[in-house]
Amino acid sequence: MAQVITFGCRLNAYESEIIKEKLKDQENIIVVNTCAVTGEAERQCRQMIRKLRQENPDSKIIVTGCAAQISPETYAAMDEVDLVLGNKEKTEIQTRLNDLKHQNKQQVSDIFAFKDYDHYIITGFEGRERAFVEIQQGCDHRCTYCIIPYGRGNNRSVPEAEIIKQIRVLIDQGFNEICLTGVDICSYKPSFSALVEKILQTFPNLPSLQFGSLDPAAVDDKFIELFGKHKNMFHNLHLSIQSGDDTILKRMARRHRRADVITLCQKLRKVRPDVTFSADFICGFPTETEENFQNTIKLVQEAGINKLHVFPYSERSGTPAAKMPQIPMSERKDRARRLREYSTEGEKNK
Repeated sequence: MAQVITFGCRLNAYESEIIKEKLKDQENIIVVNTCAVTGEAERQCRQMIRKLRQENPDSKIIVTGCAAQISPETYAAMDEVDLVLGNKEKTEIQTRLNDLKHQNKQQVSDIFAFKDYDHYIITGFEGRERAFVEIQQGCDHRCTYCIIPYGRGNNRSVPEAEIIKQIRVLIDQGFNEICLTGVDICSYKPSFSALVEKILQTFPNLPSLQFGSLDPAAVDDKFIELFGKHKNMFHNLHLSIQSGDDTILKRMARRHRRADVITLCQKLRKVRPDVTFSADFICGFPTETEENFQNTIKLVQEAGINKLHVFPYSERSGTPAAKMPQIPMSERKDRARRLREYSTEGEKNK
């Protein structure tokens, strides 16, 4: 079986399982499924590729994923790499292996022209108790700091019937925890809440239905109603908040404001007192002042966020935020450190 190295998000983890199953009869093939969410993520990908070549001098190394989609020439220029595949092309990885025999090293097409998704149904997750299920790809929003739409394209939703089929296969394989994943799962079409309701109706005995990152601006009253009614919806919800300051949220082009987050958490806590929240935050976004940063700390306290996923802002070339006045990296890291110290219990988040 081919070796698959995964960086980044749950969606990449799901797609890596597809790649493993498609290449189960292949030997001496290593696939690196990259992430581009930060500059550090890309640095780690390149470091891993070099290490893999040193340890596997006779294997063919294929690089795919978001970093390969966005900067294919960077990876094609690496002597350690034999083939670069974009996010569309990795769904065709079996046939694309033929390109290893030719000189066509870089196989990356326009992701915005891709209107489909991989129809492959996976049978399990190696070494995991929880199974991820892709419900959509891409994102139609353009947050000013985010490069991911250029790696994943526009929103494309997997048909409901395909999702139900995939979940049924995984349950039959013994998985009790199913996590819905994608780039922007709340933008699932025609309706994220309706999909959740269908899953709950179809699999009433599923012990745990979990979710990837939720957009506070897109969690509707129907989802809140379902969350209060169905205790097998996992008690922890992860919110993509990014900042607790309205000025910074506006400059990020986020669709919510701090009051929206507080109200949402209150509504969810009302229907499920056992709910806990985790959230993503970016520290040191361009133009962020100490006052802006303190508003983020206050939001964590006011909304009752239990666990913080904190990242110092990372410039991504080609995004509007990269052209804004930048905060020194030392200050970004210091604010990230300080924010990590906060939780509703007053304990440090390690």
